[in-house]
Amino acid sequence: MKFLIRICLATVVSALFLPVHSETLRCNGHIVEVGDSRLSVRYHCGEPLLQDSYCAPVYYYPGLQPVPEPFASSVVPCLVVDEWLYDRGPGSLVATVRFRAGVVLSITYGARATP
Repeated sequence: MKFLIRICLATVVSALFLPVHSETLRCNGHIVEVGDSRLSVRYHCGEPLLQDSYCAPVYYYPGLQPVPEPFASSVVPCLVVDEWLYDRGPGSLVATVRFRAGVVLSITYGARATP
């Protein structure tokens, strides 16, 4: 019985890390989507309005707890995430493209741009 519970738990935890279907971004007649490279996004969409990079926390089992700070910075490398913000013009939603390891991880839309 414990073996069955462990398999179910492992299945649920692994499902948390599956990619979620996300939006695409249309730039100059081209479509940018999850899995595209940073170079491809810059080529099709141009320079972003804003860029940001941060170190995402690394989690460990059990309970998906973040790695504590003494180990997070020295032993466990962080996951560098880049975010690019594209203002697509008046009346359009602002798009945020998130990259991990140089590849589009997700595309989300925020508030409308002001004229």
